[in-house]
Amino acid sequence: MIAIAISTLTSAAILALPRPQAASAQADGTTAGLPRVSPGVVAPPVVVDEAAAPWHQPGWIAAENALPGTTDWHIADDRAAWEKIRGYAWATSVDVGETVNLSVEAPGGRWRADAYRMGYYGGAGARLVWRSEDQEPVDQPDPVTDYLSGALEAQWSPSLTVSTDSWPPGMYLFKLTSDDGGATFVPLVVRDDVSTSDLLFQSAVTTWQAYNGWGGGSHYTGPGGTAEGRASVISFDRPYTGNGSGEFLGREFELIYFMERLGLDVSYWTDIDLHERGELARNHRAVVIGGHDEYYTTAMRRHLEDARDAGVNIAFFGANNVYRKIRLDDGPNGTSRRQTNFRSTSDPMMAYDESEVTVEWRVDPSNEPESTLTGSYYECNPVEADMVIFDPDSWIFAGTGVEQGTRWDDVVGNEYDRVTPAAPTPASIQVLAHSPVTCKGKSSYADMTYYTTSSGAGVFDAATFWLIPPLDDACEPGSQSCQIQQMAENILRAFAAGPAGQAHPSEPNLDDLGITLQDPTYP
Repeated sequence: MIAIAISTLTSAAILALPRPQAASAQADGTTAGLPRVSPGVVAPPVVVDEAAAPWHQPGWIAAENALPGTTDWHIADDRAAWEKIRGYAWATSVDVGETVNLSVEAPGGRWRADAYRMGYYGGAGARLVWRSEDQEPVDQPDPVTDYLSGALEAQWSPSLTVSTDSWPPGMYLFKLTSDDGGATFVPLVVRDDVSTSDLLFQSAVTTWQAYNGWGGGSHYTGPGGTAEGRASVISFDRPYTGNGSGEFLGREFELIYFMERLGLDVSYWTDIDLHERGELARNHRAVVIGGHDEYYTTAMRRHLEDARDAGVNIAFFGANNVYRKIRLDDGPNGTSRRQTNFRSTSDPMMAYDESEVTVEWRVDPSNEPESTLTGSYYECNPVEADMVIFDPDSWIFAGTGVEQGTRWDDVVGNEYDRVTPAAPTPASIQVLAHSPVTCKGKSSYADMTYYTTSSGAGVFDAATFWLIPPLDDACEPGSQSCQIQQMAENILRAFAAGPAGQAHPSEPNLDDLGITLQDPTYP
């Protein structure tokens, strides 16, 4: 039986609400406008006996997924239900055994929280690991808004403090339900900081938050739902819009389901962990990134590049990765809880440190296109097109039965990357699929790529968001979904074995496409 520790906090003080102030960068890299605060206090972590932990035993993922699963984690596509209960966690991830605070608003009825570990579990997709006692209805104060930066923060009292003692590492969804028919999710990663698993899966929570319009502001829209007044600073101390799961379902879940179905040795963290403890990436053989990991701090990018240069493989199973530069600052509830992105040199940081100005990575003053890391260069959206196989002899397609010109229907979308001759690009790049697209009236191509480095690392870029959804299909042999799943398995198993470039060096083939790089790089 799993030992559970839980306490209901009924008298926690709400942090004082700040007065609206102008947001401005400071010399230490923080953003003024919202108050400087100390991280929230949570209970001390549980001491875990690492040697005895089942998740450090060979084959533990397969054993975990042999446990009974359930589909009770599902939430109906019902906006009215989502609005009746809302919540967020005070951290995007915790180490095994640590506690986490949940702040919940459920004014209409008693409620509870169920924690599901996401995986395969015989096709059910999740296992119930923990359930709270029923809780009394709870109301919370209105969010705090900084009117110049657009930052909006739900400075809510903690409703539960949950211990993850004995929870296996993994990606979790808290399902919050209330007696009045409310239902929503709160995501949480339980990581394992001493893990040396073959694969390290990274959730792109900075990107989820960038698109999160809860309360009326995101990095894309302001209170009126238009780009005017969009927020240059956003907070993780608020729920996600929709069903509360961020971009997890449809962008990451299906890949996790697939990896755990295969029983691969995988552990989990978020891109904020890449920022805060990114040196740990080198304890693994590959970093696996889901559908959309767009927003990167300098530390995030440097840690990922350092891992690659140390022989760690990187698999980008999406598109539009490492595109926008951000800064992270502390918030009321912990470290790295506020995210800044001005998107231009109007960023006040220009007066202090140009290297931290939050423009696109590819433009001045950063001038570091994502292609030097990902291989391909983000080009356009929205698009919907077939993926067209170009190099079927690559090891990546072994066992799929594809041929040159094989088309995978509607796999390119809604954003895509391309090998762009004028962009700095690894000279060892190999184009795997070269797919005609038309985006905003312009004809172009989406390029799925692979390159290897002198360290032996292999880097794969799917160059589309839509390669991930077929990974949880029950496919018929020879079908498109089965071909995609076989390709994904080839990549994951090769990347889990060590530096992929040693067994599978990339075979540059741009000459076959009539492409000449103007600025080849040699990572």
